Amino acid sequence: MIQSMTGFGKFATELPNKKIYVEIKSLNSKQFDLNTRIPTIYREKEMEIRNDLLQSIERGKVDFIIYIENIGKSISTQINQAVLENYYNQIKETAKNLNIDVPVNWFSILLKLPETLKTEITELDENEWDAVKETIKNALDQFLMFRNQEGLVLQKLFEEKISNILKYLKAIDIYESERIEKVKSKILDSLQKLDMQNYDLNRFEQELIYYIEKLDVNEEKIRLNNHLMYFIETMNQEKSQGRKLGFIAQEIGREINTLGSKSNHAEMQKIVVQMKDELEQIKEQILNVL
Repeated sequence: MIQSMTGFGKFATELPNKKIYVEIKSLNSKQFDLNTRIPTIYREKEMEIRNDLLQSIERGKVDFIIYIENIGKSISTQINQAVLENYYNQIKETAKNLNIDVPVNWFSILLKLPETLKTEITELDENEWDAVKETIKNALDQFLMFRNQEGLVLQKLFEEKISNILKYLKAIDIYESERIEKVKSKILDSLQKLDMQNYDLNRFEQELIYYIEKLDVNEEKIRLNNHLMYFIETMNQEKSQGRKLGFIAQEIGREINTLGSKSNHAEMQKIVVQMKDELEQIKEQILNVL
């Protein structure tokens, strides 16, 4: 089953004095690239969070955010009144000495100065951390559900594109006998133009066989069909295989290109162009497969 690298999950938990929100989102990336925004109180748990996310998400450019909304009366940040008063007195004294006006809006100035605000360092309560872990788990469950839904959309697209390429591959068959007759007629016309009525029939047959073998695409058709079947088989495996699907798509492209170079037939070349168009759409979306 295909899983997309694009995902989003969000969950909130309410505690007696705060609400905790966890948000996870990701885009495609070749490896696991995690960016976190975590409140200071939970920083000691960052490695634990990172390891849990890596095991579940595996790949992608991931943004992980925890933010807190205080809903109780107690807050950890307090105004440091002693420092504030000291700054106030210094500014008044300096204004008097320099004969300049004191500030009109004292608080807008004072609260920007160093150490006017102090944050009480509190230890992380284990019960609170258990609630945070559960919130992360629920957000992660939503995230993975989103990935699976996006994966189903991608899988449907791939199945449609592979089916189209298979149809185009079968459409080549009707031009095979026609193409051989054209090669034969072309050689005969050349001989007639050269006024070689008494040509060596055996040599003619050898040349004809040479050109037919040179333009034969049966092996390419067989290999292309096998690659297409292998793509479907890999896509339906239990674990998503983005990199592997990319490699198979490269092999499909190689066989389609060889078909184009050997076709020597206008209608077959048109079919090859249509195959390439379907394959390009697959390649674009494979970049987003986990």
